[in-house]
Amino acid sequence: MSITADRIKELRKQKQLTQQGLADKIEASRDTITKYENGRRIPTLAMISLIADVLDTTVDYLQGKTDNALKTAHNGSNNGDDKKHVDLNDDELIMSFDGKELSEDYKQAIIAMLKTMREGKK
Repeated sequence: MSITADRIKELRKQKQLTQQGLADKIEASRDTITKYENGRRIPTLAMISLIADVLDTTVDYLQGKTDNALKTAHNGSNNGDDKKHVDLNDDELIMSFDGKELSEDYKQAIIAMLKTMREGKK
C-alpha cells in the first residue's frame, strides 16, 4: 500500500470519520475513499488537496514529502521549540543574511514591510 493511502486512512480514523463521512465532505463516493485507502486508486492532486483540508493536514504530508502532519503552527503555544517571538518594537532587533550584518536602511525596509504585512492580517 502507498504512504498516501496509509495516511488518508490513519488521519480519517483520528478525526473519527467514517469512509462515508469523508466522502460526503469531499463530494465523492464511499467506494472512492475505499479505493484510495486500499491503494487501488490514486487520488488526483485536486482530490488530495480536498482530503487534506478535511483532515486538517497538508498535501505534502499525505504524499509523504514530510512527516509533519500539522497544517498550521499552534499560535501562542509553547510547543517546546526554541524559536523566540520577535517584537517589531524591540530596540535590539538583529537581522543578518548569510552571516553578514544588514545595513540599517535595509533593516528598516524589512521592518516596514513586516509591519505592513501584519497590519493587513488584522
